[in-house]
Amino acid sequence: MTIDVTSSAFEHEGSIPSKYTCDGEDVSPPLKWSAGPQRTSSYALIMDDPDAPGQTWVHWVTWNIPGTGLPEAVTPDATDIAQGMNSWPRTGYGGPCPPSGTHRYFFKVYALDTQLDLGAKTTKQDLLDAMDGHILAQGELMGTYARSR
Repeated sequence: MTIDVTSSAFEHEGSIPSKYTCDGEDVSPPLKWSAGPQRTSSYALIMDDPDAPGQTWVHWVTWNIPGTGLPEAVTPDATDIAQGMNSWPRTGYGGPCPPSGTHRYFFKVYALDTQLDLGAKTTKQDLLDAMDGHILAQGELMGTYARSR
């Protein structure tokens, strides 16, 4: 099953507005997704940039999301979801900030059959390992961003 992931801030494969980047307010964009299968207990989200120099740059790691979306400007201390470490390394969302050129940013959503018991220092790999065997469905939204200099 595929989850349809959308944002009211940008279209799939469209440009992410600077508000959601290091050049703007650096707040997370609003996200919505279709419901997972009936056995879905929670959702997880990973945002990353595979075009970063050297390695994929992780912008956001979050899990135990209770519903089918996240509002704009989720803070690192939000209590209704769990968030882990990005590549800066800090907890919560870190917006697009490519050193050069246009990069792609993937917001990957996973429907899980469980809640995950993970700590604040959780990395993308930790989350992927914990989700293994628990993913019921997944989907993604991809946006692009290039800094204007």
